[in-house]
Amino acid sequence: MYTEKFDFYDSTSIKIYNLDKDIQYELEILNRLDPMTKIHSENVGNLCGRLCQYLKLNKKFTVHAMICGYLHDIGKSKIPPEILTKPSELTDEEFEIMKTHTTLGYNLCMHDIKLRPYAEGALYHHEALNGSGYPQGLTNDQIPFVAKIIRVADEYDALVTKRHYTTHIHISETLKELIKDAHPADYNKTIALTQLSENSRHGKISPRILKCLFKVVIDDTLYEISLVCDYIDYLKENIKRLELIDSYNAKMQAATKQRKRDYYKEGMSMLFKPNENFQNYHEILHEYREALAVRNKKVEDLYAEIKIIKKLKV
Repeated sequence: MYTEKFDFYDSTSIKIYNLDKDIQYELEILNRLDPMTKIHSENVGNLCGRLCQYLKLNKKFTVHAMICGYLHDIGKSKIPPEILTKPSELTDEEFEIMKTHTTLGYNLCMHDIKLRPYAEGALYHHEALNGSGYPQGLTNDQIPFVAKIIRVADEYDALVTKRHYTTHIHISETLKELIKDAHPADYNKTIALTQLSENSRHGKISPRILKCLFKVVIDDTLYEISLVCDYIDYLKENIKRLELIDSYNAKMQAATKQRKRDYYKEGMSMLFKPNENFQNYHEILHEYREALAVRNKKVEDLYAEIKIIKKLKV
C-alpha cells in the first residue's frame, strides 16, 4: 500500500527558478543559513510570489519580491547558533540580539552589489503598519510594499511551522491569528495621544495582502484535496479487487469439485499483488477499508476548512 504524498505548500505553485535563470548567485547565499531557516526562507519566497500573483503585480516586481522573500532572513547567518536554534523561549537580551538579524541582513546585502536591490526585504520585514515593529518602528506608508508582503508570508509560515502542520485541516485557526494582526490592538479604545490616532487605523499587517493569503491557502487546500481524492480512487480500486478475491474464496470453499476449487484458487492468485497471499489478504482488505474511511473524513474536513476561510472577515 502506498500513501499519498503531500507537501504543505502547493508543489505546483510558481518557483523562482522558473521565473529567472540569472539569479542563482542570489540564492547561493541561502546556503549560509541553518537548515530550518533555509526551508523557512524558501517557503516565504514562494509565498511572496504567489501573493504577488493575487495582488496582480507585474512579473518584474514578482521576481523582486520572491528574491527579497528568499533573502529576508539572511542576517540570521550572523546570529550566534546558541540563540538562533535555542529550543526554549529567548530571554529579553537574547531577543534583542535576534532582532539585529534585520540590520545584519541589510548590511550583508548592501556590501554585495548583486544583493543590494534586495536589502529592503531584509531590513524592513519586521516593521508593522502601526509602528510597533523593528528595527526602525516605521508606520504604514513608510514601509516598502515588498516588506509588507514578506511580513504576511513570514508570519504565516512561522505559525505553520510552530504548529507542525502537515495538512490544511484547522488551518483557519492560523488565519484567525493573522486577522488579529490586521486590526489595531486599540481598535475599540479611545486614543489619548495625538500621534497614536493615525496608527490606530492600522494593525500590524496589511488586510489587502492577508485577503490574498486566504486565496493562496484555499488553492493549497484544494490541491491537498485533489491528492487525497487520487488516493481514495487507489483505495477503492484495491478494495474492489480484494472483495473480488474474497468472493472467489467463498466460491472456492463452497465448491464440491476439486476442478472448481482449483479454478477459483487460480483466479485469486492472479489477482494478488506483491506481498499479498491467501493468509493475509483479509487483513489488507480491512486496512484499505479503514484507510478509505479516514481519507473520506479528511476530504470532508478540508472542504469544511475552505468554507470557514471563505467566511473570514478582515
